[in-house]
Amino acid sequence: MIRSMTGFASGKGALGPHSWTWELRSVNGKGLDMRIRVPDWLTGLEAALRAQMSKALSRGNVTLSLRVNRDESAPEIVLNETAMAAALAAVKRTQQMAEEAGVALATPSAADLVALKGMLDAGADVDDPTALVKQLSTEFATVLTEFIAMREAEGQALAKVLDSQLDQVAAFTDQAAALAEQRKDKMADALRENLARVLENAQSADPDRVAQELALIAVKADVTEEIDRLRTHVTAARDLLAQDVAVGRKLDFLMQEFNRETNTLCSKAQSAELTSVGLELKAVIDQMREQVQNVE
Repeated sequence: MIRSMTGFASGKGALGPHSWTWELRSVNGKGLDMRIRVPDWLTGLEAALRAQMSKALSRGNVTLSLRVNRDESAPEIVLNETAMAAALAAVKRTQQMAEEAGVALATPSAADLVALKGMLDAGADVDDPTALVKQLSTEFATVLTEFIAMREAEGQALAKVLDSQLDQVAAFTDQAAALAEQRKDKMADALRENLARVLENAQSADPDRVAQELALIAVKADVTEEIDRLRTHVTAARDLLAQDVAVGRKLDFLMQEFNRETNTLCSKAQSAELTSVGLELKAVIDQMREQVQNVE
């Protein structure tokens, strides 16, 4: 089943003090254009996400946004061991100097030491992003799966619309074939009358040459080839809609072929009824082209 290039998915998650939200959306595009917005400090994450999307998607303008927040109300506390070592050395030296001077000092408690400025660090600057990047990369697979599921659902709706439009094209093509068959006798009579009129008014005209010109006119008015091609294109379009791969570009090219054959049919019509059917065909094909622009 075909997939649409339009889709959306979102998600939320958390790990330790971090929480995040995903937004993944896409619209129509000639190729695959990915725009990824993730925090710079999550080293390697963008490359991992890009690789996942490149493997799963073929076309569309895709935008991925990741917002990461850190809960600062209960920050992770990390001891500044360098500062503590310096403080302990200072305390020891202070006690030595006090003893030498005959001064008694109270021994400082651990609480007194950690209360000193610079002994404890808290904040994102001490976070190791490795575990977080791994978690986000794993979780994104679920978001991407939901995103693809939505594009597939949109694709099923598109396929129904296109299938209905192909039914209309097939019906109008059959109608055009019937009208073309009905006009054969009228065209033959008209050609014979024109030939007789030309021969009566041009005594020196070469009858064989005149017959050749009239035969050429008849060939140029024949729409059998255009009708056959339209039927072939309908079959080809149905085959493409049944495939499980990206067929948007092929369908777009096929719509151009539909349009080309219909234009030729109208130019050869020489009949109000056949021209009218040709215009109906053009209208349906234009509607199909609009829908095909959404197919991946």
